[in-house]
Amino acid sequence: QVQMVESGGGLVQAGGSLRLSCAASGRAFSSYVMGWFRQAPGKEREFVATIGRGNGNSYYADSVKGRFTISRDNFKNIVNLQMNSLKPEDTAVYYCAASAQLEVSTFTYQYHYWGQGTQVTVSS
Repeated sequence: QVQMVESGGGLVQAGGSLRLSCAASGRAFSSYVMGWFRQAPGKEREFVATIGRGNGNSYYADSVKGRFTISRDNFKNIVNLQMNSLKPEDTAVYYCAASAQLEVSTFTYQYHYWGQGTQVTVSS
């Protein structure tokens, strides 16, 4: 089992940047595929980015490709999401999640553990 705590959210103007971090505790962090998801008010939770267990394979939603970068440090048990060129439509609660799947996944149901979320608000 793994527990996660997100940090780094906040209020930023359009075009700005934020770096989200997810600190994980528990055993075998490196054995989990990690992902970031987000949920805006009145909308379903949606996939943002995912990274494989060995840090060698990542995948992004089309809406963030080229602007967001996911990374992980298996020694520090941290996964980060660097968000650049932020847009008002990026406003949401961002969640870190861990999956026991062997490969990266974009599906929420394949993620077994979730953090509490951190709010990101982008003003126009």
